Amino acid sequence: MTSAGKKILSDWLGGLGRFGLLVQESLASLFTFKVAGRDLLYQMHFIGVKSQSVVLITGAFTGMVLAAQTYFQFHKINMDTATLALVGVSMCSELGPVLTGLMVAGRVGAAIAAELGTMRVTEQIDALRTLATHPVDYLVVPRLLGAVLVMPALTAEAIAIGIGAGYVVGVFLLGIDPVYSWHNMLRYTHEADMAIGIIKGVVFGGIVAIIGCYKGIHCREGAEGVGHAATEAVVFSSITILISNFFLTLVLGKLLHGR
Repeated sequence: MTSAGKKILSDWLGGLGRFGLLVQESLASLFTFKVAGRDLLYQMHFIGVKSQSVVLITGAFTGMVLAAQTYFQFHKINMDTATLALVGVSMCSELGPVLTGLMVAGRVGAAIAAELGTMRVTEQIDALRTLATHPVDYLVVPRLLGAVLVMPALTAEAIAIGIGAGYVVGVFLLGIDPVYSWHNMLRYTHEADMAIGIIKGVVFGGIVAIIGCYKGIHCREGAEGVGHAATEAVVFSSITILISNFFLTLVLGKLLHGR
């Protein structure tokens, strides 16, 4: 292996080790550190309330497009009334949590990385250490806990608005029978599908928060380093969400559906 290859491998393994230590310290702090209610409420407001508009718009138009495309294909085989059933299952178990996670990663992940990166560049994180305050306790845990708590609610909102928008498009624009469509959706959309979406929301919220915090705390010096940290936080969070979604689908599908 060349020297350049060794350096790349060494940097990658070092980053993976630092990320693992941050995850370990964060999980330990969740059970040993008493989070200030004011800090937690602020993070929940910043991550949850301020992300609602993006999540609701994404969920609504996703449900509308999904209903239209499903109808166009199902109409060929006279299965129009099954359109909402597919919309319901897809929004609950896949599209709702995944798109919510990606939208939050783009809005919140970058903001967390930029905020903590600026604190690192201006040596505020070092100042916390001199005051005997662990940065993980004060900076990471409130953001991680806030994201984990609000992401299920955001996911549920995206699912609800997506199904509602799909129903409006299917019934009022495409002329699908409302009674049979609603009946089929309730018949084929189970509680397990909703549970899968909520669990994924919890996991994706943790992914966005922990990666954003890691990229911010370990960003390079200068304004350019802060910009790179924000970009990398979005990219790595999105990739991690998509990869973990596959494995969560397999595991949760077997556990909750018994397949």
